[in-house]
Amino acid sequence: MTDTPDSVAYLTGDYPKVSHTFILREVQAVRAAGVPVITCSIRQPPASEFKGQEELQARTETFYVIAAARNPLRLLAAHGRAILRAPGTWAATLALAIRMRSPGLKALIWQIFYFLEAGVLADHLRRNNVRHLHNHFGNSSCSVAVLAAPLAGIPFSFTEHGPAIFFEVDRWSLPEKIARARFVVAITHFCRAQLMLFSKPADWPKIAIVHCGVTPSSYRRNPGGNGKRVAFVGRLDPVKGALLLIEAMAEVLKVHPDATLTLAGDGPARAGAEARAKALGIDRAVRFAGFMTQGEVADLLASSDMLVLPSFAEGLPVVYMEALASRIPVVASRVAGVQELVEDGVTGYAVPPGDLPTLVDRILRLMDNPNAARDMGEAGRNAVEQGFDIAREGAWLAQLFRQGGPQGRLRP
Repeated sequence: MTDTPDSVAYLTGDYPKVSHTFILREVQAVRAAGVPVITCSIRQPPASEFKGQEELQARTETFYVIAAARNPLRLLAAHGRAILRAPGTWAATLALAIRMRSPGLKALIWQIFYFLEAGVLADHLRRNNVRHLHNHFGNSSCSVAVLAAPLAGIPFSFTEHGPAIFFEVDRWSLPEKIARARFVVAITHFCRAQLMLFSKPADWPKIAIVHCGVTPSSYRRNPGGNGKRVAFVGRLDPVKGALLLIEAMAEVLKVHPDATLTLAGDGPARAGAEARAKALGIDRAVRFAGFMTQGEVADLLASSDMLVLPSFAEGLPVVYMEALASRIPVVASRVAGVQELVEDGVTGYAVPPGDLPTLVDRILRLMDNPNAARDMGEAGRNAVEQGFDIAREGAWLAQLFRQGGPQGRLRP
């Protein structure tokens, strides 16, 4: 139990998570800015998922809500204390949980689960003298946060990334969550605009922008190479466009037979992508590297000549920041807030999503003009240093916690 009354609790669905290292970095940056943080997660990921010591350490320090709620005595005690402390608040929060449900019996049952979890989380927050609850992502973990906050008697805020939740606004009661939050964080201007679209104008001033970020000094550019080493880093999920990249590489290899592609990551699209590379006869030039730690990703980018991520939908992937910090250009789909970092023709190329000929053309342009690729990489490094340094973003978020919101400012 901590005795720091100004502690902030971080909550998300799975923490730490291999594809969400940006949350771990943000927690570290907020702590470095002087705000104590305790970490909470709805689910506990298996230790076997992690290779890095930072992730393993974070796992040992995190409070896991479902694991605690599975203890019937702890569950009953937490809600019993909440009822004795403030019966009206407990009843009103239960009514809120029911009111925020989607249609159908299954949705109602889930809302009851969220309420039960919220009671356990709130009890943990009170026992640790937490003054503010901050959640990442506006879906299920935020449903727990919006209920835990009144039970704990503290305000809450949340960070939204998108884009998936903007297709399920009603399911996740996004307008209600925005209205009840002390403040809301968007990772890009585009994301903020979407949050504005689904909220009342009176709530717009409390939506600030805090970028995800990296530590630029952790990334480097190794000398050498042939200018034709393509990297893909991300979940091998259909939304990331790995299959489209395989198709593009088949065309690229007709012009530059010494080009290579390394895909770092794993997921449901891997088998199909591997099969397609073999069917096209390019498997000799394509390496599926599987999951990589943060350090291994940095090493891959340092020895690559470009990052290509032809996603069909995105927020603003942190790997773009990692690649640009490594001084290599990025070829990315022109979706959501991507162009707030990947400026077409300046730090890389932003191509129409799903446009195979343009994707091929931009990869070939970088291979054919190494001087332009180098200049884009340098411009990208500068863009990351100026707007996506996690130390600066963490300090800005710590300021939001201290003052209770943006107070009319979008950025620091």
